[in-house]
Amino acid sequence: MSAAHDVIAAPAATDGHGGTETDGHGAGVKRGMDTALLGMMLFIASEVMFFAALFGAYFNVRATATVWPPEGTEFISPYWLPIVVTIILITSSFTMQWATMRIRKGDRTGMNRGIAVTLLLGVIFLCLQVFDYYNLVTNDLFGINSGVYGTLFYTMTGFHGAHVLGGVIGLTVILLRGTQGQFSGKHHVAVEAVHYYWHFVDIVWVFLFLVIYWLR
Repeated sequence: MSAAHDVIAAPAATDGHGGTETDGHGAGVKRGMDTALLGMMLFIASEVMFFAALFGAYFNVRATATVWPPEGTEFISPYWLPIVVTIILITSSFTMQWATMRIRKGDRTGMNRGIAVTLLLGVIFLCLQVFDYYNLVTNDLFGINSGVYGTLFYTMTGFHGAHVLGGVIGLTVILLRGTQGQFSGKHHVAVEAVHYYWHFVDIVWVFLFLVIYWLR
């Protein structure tokens, strides 16, 4: 009777991911989402509202403008750059997903490789964005002070770039921890959190590309 009571009273084991483990007798024990992961999801939700406000401002200004983009505003050159950076960021979303799938299966080496490739693609994206800004300014196309269009362009793409930089920092931390063997198939909450964040910045960029570069 006492032994049975101890089994029932014992705390359920955790898997570090909010999944299901056994209680030592083969019975499944469910637990809620990890608090760190929940915190990341709430943060992403707040950032969705932030970018929604920026898109709302853009569409409001565009709807009231007679000509869009404003006359005298030359757009991005070279024209291929937005397409290239979009392909790079979408590809990084796939490599991030692959890395997360590998650690879920306990494959640390596969995760490290996937994170490393994702990190490299993120850095390349940021470098190309800096090149884009440099090209626009040095060729006197338009700057952040070039009316409402320039302000919206640099604000929206700049804030997104800042979020990508945050993701790159997160990926760097994950990679350093991964090379030290700190993650496993049952303990990888940090990987999951960065995984969701990276998909978020990728999705935001797709909308930016469609609105600012493609449908302008």
